Amino acid sequence: MRYSGTNRFRVFVLAVWCVMLLLTITGCISSNQQSEPSAEKERETERPTKDPVQERIERMTQDEKIGQMMIVGLDGSEISETAKAMIGTYHVGGFIFYKDNIKDSRQLIELTNSLKAANAATGAPPLWLSVDEEGGRVTRMPPELVKVPAAEKIGKADNPELAQNIGQTLGKGLTALGMNMNFAPVLDVNSNPNNPVIGDRSYDSRPERVAAIGIQVMKGLQKSQVIPVVKHFPGHGDTTVDSHIGLPVVNHDMDRLRALELKPFAEAVHSGAEAVMVGHMLLPKLDKEAPASLSRPVVTDLLRKELGFTGVVITDDLTMGAIIKQYNIGQAAVRSVDAGSDVLLVGHGFDEAKHVYDAVQQAVRDGILTMEQIDQSVARILRLKEKYRLSDEQAPFPDLTRINDDMQNAVKAIAP
Repeated sequence: MRYSGTNRFRVFVLAVWCVMLLLTITGCISSNQQSEPSAEKERETERPTKDPVQERIERMTQDEKIGQMMIVGLDGSEISETAKAMIGTYHVGGFIFYKDNIKDSRQLIELTNSLKAANAATGAPPLWLSVDEEGGRVTRMPPELVKVPAAEKIGKADNPELAQNIGQTLGKGLTALGMNMNFAPVLDVNSNPNNPVIGDRSYDSRPERVAAIGIQVMKGLQKSQVIPVVKHFPGHGDTTVDSHIGLPVVNHDMDRLRALELKPFAEAVHSGAEAVMVGHMLLPKLDKEAPASLSRPVVTDLLRKELGFTGVVITDDLTMGAIIKQYNIGQAAVRSVDAGSDVLLVGHGFDEAKHVYDAVQQAVRDGILTMEQIDQSVARILRLKEKYRLSDEQAPFPDLTRINDDMQNAVKAIAP
């Protein structure tokens, strides 16, 4: 059969179309093969990286987690067998130093270095090394360090810039001597002249000045890489009982608390407070049964929810009269964690610290406390330690000359 010109043209077009179709299919396959690794790479990029804090928590035992939730006291001025046990057996998160733990600068550096070395050997997170160094009559540091004036004097100067300078200089001194946490500034409003425990530890009787000055001291400490713990939430200023001895009662309602006691704390939270100490005082208008440090309405509902605080909540010392005269210390610790506290401060006694540790362990086993609660607290603790780059590295013996000169200049600027 003979093909006409038209037929030949149709065959030619069909052949070209087939070739183009074949090339298109081949190209698509090739393109697909080339894009697969790229797509895989894109999927890998999009895959979320694991949070290192959460990864660490997943590797920690229950014992280690509960230990991180404790800051305990020391016996003597050298590392003791009980201190070693607190680190090696009970995995404590840190220590608090009192006058009887500190003789002079060299001894203090040797003690903190010994504690760091013992902790580093366990592979645990670095220790909190804490102190109450408020200034005035509340001071623990060795005599070689020039002391901070009482808060009342700093408040009377009414100079926020000077207050921050004092906080920063104090922080440098604490850092040089191995400390990384200070239970200060006091944000209590000194509204009751008969208060037996606060007095000149407060910056003023007006909440606005307490906030203005206290927050600058807080920021100064932060600049020196010392964690400030503002205290004593929700306000210890209008009490007539010393919580070291008994349980104070604050009978104010929420309107009064918001107008006065809570103001400095609310502003501190807004200004970047990362740790809050909750005091041992009963506020019947908020919780008729439990003191603030053991109260969910105070710790969770007021501090966390209303004020929006997301940092670390620390109890005042659980060995104080306000607690041990009312509760078994282990039961108090469990109630405090259940209320929303992250860190249990046990300032005195190996047996007391052991009771707290054992009670929290048992509460988890009994389902009174959940591992979710424990993990949330440990996450907040580890994040704060990480933020401040805590380390168990050995510290050299410091030269305090420049720090003391700076503090003396700051003290001179305060009116007598």
